[in-house]
Amino acid sequence: MIKGLTLSPRYNLDDINNPWLKGIDPTGNYWIDVNSSNNVVRIPGLMASSLEDWKKAMVNFRNLNPQESMEIERISGESRIYCISNNCYAIEAEVSGNLVWHLFDSETTESLLMTSHPDWQPSSSDLELGREMISRWFQQPAYCA
Repeated sequence: MIKGLTLSPRYNLDDINNPWLKGIDPTGNYWIDVNSSNNVVRIPGLMASSLEDWKKAMVNFRNLNPQESMEIERISGESRIYCISNNCYAIEAEVSGNLVWHLFDSETTESLLMTSHPDWQPSSSDLELGREMISRWFQQPAYCA
C-alpha cells in the first residue's frame, strides 16, 4: 500500500468543468459552490493585518506535516486548516450549524491563502459578493435582549 495517498475528491483550481469558487469577498471569506449543487457556502479565510503576519502564516502553512493543523484567526471566531497528506488539506467551516471539512489540494489552499496578502485587491465581482453578504446581514431580524 502507498502510504500518504489520499483518494478523496477535493477542490482544485484546474477543475474547469465544475467551477466551484464563486469568489473571495473583501473580508477574506471564500465562497464556494458545494458539490456543484448551487449551494454556495462561506469558508472563513485567513486575514493578515500586516505583511509580517502574512509571511508567518504562509511559512506555517508550508511547514505543515500530515496530521498537523494551523489556526485561522478571525474577528468572528476561528477556523483551522488541517494537513491530511502532502497534497490534501481540509479547511473547516460551519454549514447549516454543522462543522464540516472542505478538502483542497495544496496549490489551491496556498492560492486561497495568498489572497490575504495586504496588497491583494478583490475583483469587481468579489466586491459585489461582499455587497450581497452585507445585504443579507441587514435582512436578518434584529434580536433585542
